[in-house]
Amino acid sequence: MTFEQTILFALFGAVFALLVWGRWRYDIVAFSALLAGVALGVVPEDAAFAGFGHPAVVIVALVLIVSAGLVRSGAVHLLTRTVTDSARGVQGHIAVMGGIGAALSGFINNVAALALLMPVDVTTARKAGRPPGRTLMPLSFATILGGMVTLIGTPPNIIIAGIREESLGAPFGMFDFAPVGVATAVAGLAFVALVGWRLIPARGDVAEHVEKVTEYVAELTVPDDSEVIGKRVRELYATAEETDVAIIGLIRDDKRRYGTSANTKLQAGDALVLEATPAALEEFRSALSLGFADKGHEDKLKAEGSGLTLIEVVVPEGARIAGKTVHSVGLLWRQHTVLMGISRQGRRITEQMRRTKVRPGDILLLLAPKESATTVVEWLGVLPLADRGLTVTQNTKTWAAIGLFAAAVAAASVGLVYLPIGLGIVVVGYVLLGILPARELYDHVEWPVLVLLGSMIALGGALDAAGGTRLIAENLTSLTAGWPVWAVLAALMVVTMTLSDVLNNTATAVVAAPVAIEMARALGVSPDAFLMAVAVGASCAFLTPIGHKNNTLILGPGGYRFGDYWQMGLPLEVIVVAVAVPVILLVWV
Repeated sequence: MTFEQTILFALFGAVFALLVWGRWRYDIVAFSALLAGVALGVVPEDAAFAGFGHPAVVIVALVLIVSAGLVRSGAVHLLTRTVTDSARGVQGHIAVMGGIGAALSGFINNVAALALLMPVDVTTARKAGRPPGRTLMPLSFATILGGMVTLIGTPPNIIIAGIREESLGAPFGMFDFAPVGVATAVAGLAFVALVGWRLIPARGDVAEHVEKVTEYVAELTVPDDSEVIGKRVRELYATAEETDVAIIGLIRDDKRRYGTSANTKLQAGDALVLEATPAALEEFRSALSLGFADKGHEDKLKAEGSGLTLIEVVVPEGARIAGKTVHSVGLLWRQHTVLMGISRQGRRITEQMRRTKVRPGDILLLLAPKESATTVVEWLGVLPLADRGLTVTQNTKTWAAIGLFAAAVAAASVGLVYLPIGLGIVVVGYVLLGILPARELYDHVEWPVLVLLGSMIALGGALDAAGGTRLIAENLTSLTAGWPVWAVLAALMVVTMTLSDVLNNTATAVVAAPVAIEMARALGVSPDAFLMAVAVGASCAFLTPIGHKNNTLILGPGGYRFGDYWQMGLPLEVIVVAVAVPVILLVWV
């Protein structure tokens, strides 16, 4: 080995060791290694930050922003509320939720897809009376499998497409990954739904793992143009049950009606009195397009495009609002904030919300402009609870968000527009349509992931320029000398999987993709086949909670231990190799 190769291999070894150790965050590790490479002279100064301008980095950032727009528009609520059913058995639930998760992961980042569906899965588990750990791991694995189907579904695919463009002159297209990805995802989902979930160790009961979320008594109003006008209150019970909301009363003309008013026909301006958690309340509001405030005051919220957020606060002694009503302190006209609900230690509230005197110890659910939420909390003299990341759905923009995104994907798929440009147009469109406030755009970008990616791309380029990837390829080729192509492909996929199970999958893809190209050249076969093997191997990290961020996300909510993953993950990885290798040979060799 040359001096440059020795230094670069040492840097990569240090990065991998530190990532496995986990003492420091992965972006700090990768960026420090990049700076060390520059200082040691193995990474040219003028190429040190070239990785941050790589199309893969831009696409990952744009996909995360677009994912947030699809959430805010209500597109995901529209999908999940039509198919989830707590009465389904575990097997049926996993098949449905896994299918939704896989489908979403093909078109939005698979981490974002899991983040969207995980609360739905946990809520369904609570309603069905089963531990969420029974279904969260299958959901995580399903979103990972679905991400392999398209170019934008997972960062490794984006990275591999970029490396192909640099090495072979053209990137993979949007759906080039689909033949292998679909076959692998279908086989994997079938295993997870039919057999895999039974291999997950049982971890206690529901109460042990489901976060105790405060339930509020809240009010939602019927807008003038609402589709529920003329319907009886009881006709909303089905939607309320699906979203885990209890309808406990009705207010008309500022007077609380007796009982639940189940047979009363709804009129514009009526207020439904509800009991629900914040997330359930927002889902119910979005499903029926109900209003936030008293009739005549909706304009003060400036809901369209203003960036509203739900915040939970507890009222201490001496707070401005303690002993007063929100009407008397002028919460709406002074702070453009609405009281959505009150939780009072399990006691039922019978007065109209804006006329209820707030007591010390009450927990309030407030709807406030995002940019002034901190000011509202300070002005009221209340204490914020832990941020649950609650957002307000722009459900009137659902189809606009879906249509714009679908048009961009279709245009990129047929070559009318370069994918990063298409996604960029979607982001700008979301801002202009008020789906995403401009001030929030960069809040949705996972900057540590981009720093990791930009740093590793630069280091990987330096290793390739120094002949390091060729050296790895030659050694791996010599170890598999005389093996048929299918066996070499399988070996490359297994090695890549093993690395991805203990490292970040983006780092694995950066290192393994150039090696795959060199191995293919040495064997005289199409590099695309070997790149596909790396794409599958880098994505399929099922043995540990650290190999893929999705597996990390479910660790706490599912009540899992480190050693729980391999029991379903190991047979799944075997199935992935057994299915992916023949399909790769059929399509790409």
